[in-house]
Amino acid sequence: MTLDFSILLRFEHALLLGLWMTIKLTVICIVLGCSLGFLVGLARTSRNVALRAVSSIYVEFFRGTPVLIQLFWIFFCLPLLLGVELSNLTSGIIALTLYMGAITSETFRASLNSIGPEQLDACVALGLPRNIQIINVVLPQAVLRAIPTLLSNCVSLFKESALVSAVGMADLMFVGQNISNNTARPVEVLTVVALIYFVIAFPLTRAVSLIEARILKKLAI
Repeated sequence: MTLDFSILLRFEHALLLGLWMTIKLTVICIVLGCSLGFLVGLARTSRNVALRAVSSIYVEFFRGTPVLIQLFWIFFCLPLLLGVELSNLTSGIIALTLYMGAITSETFRASLNSIGPEQLDACVALGLPRNIQIINVVLPQAVLRAIPTLLSNCVSLFKESALVSAVGMADLMFVGQNISNNTARPVEVLTVVALIYFVIAFPLTRAVSLIEARILKKLAI
């Protein structure tokens, strides 16, 4: 078999559009998922038993089931239960956001638990309202301590986003599959698609290691 990667030059624009969709989906889900994860992390460290129980069930469910099944259930089953139509983009955002929220909540829970109780005691002594404590004292420290793991989660989400192609969303993987089917050149097309994911994910992974080393040094851990 003779390989011919030049054929991909005809589909450069389509691949770039697919990559843009993948990046856009990933960024949206990172923002929403990290916000949800912080709230769930707070709930899991709450003194309220019911709140801890509900948040724990959510986290364990979405961490313990395949993302693909979650995506299929939201795309095919949720519209039947709600009686509304959900686009593949909306379904992808919901599924990946819930998954991201579950995995980042554990990161935030660990970082929240690492904050010394004396700091919260000082906030109480100063008479600071709970929302001020969270925004000005807890949140900055929790985010700083959680950054290395959060960045790793973001890279993982970027790779997991390829699953949305299964519900027909025109991301990089979906575009690559279509080009592969139309040209009967799966080796060339899928190899290039894999390289695109690698070229983006690998530098981010290395950056995570460098950032982690600097943060650990700053925190003197």
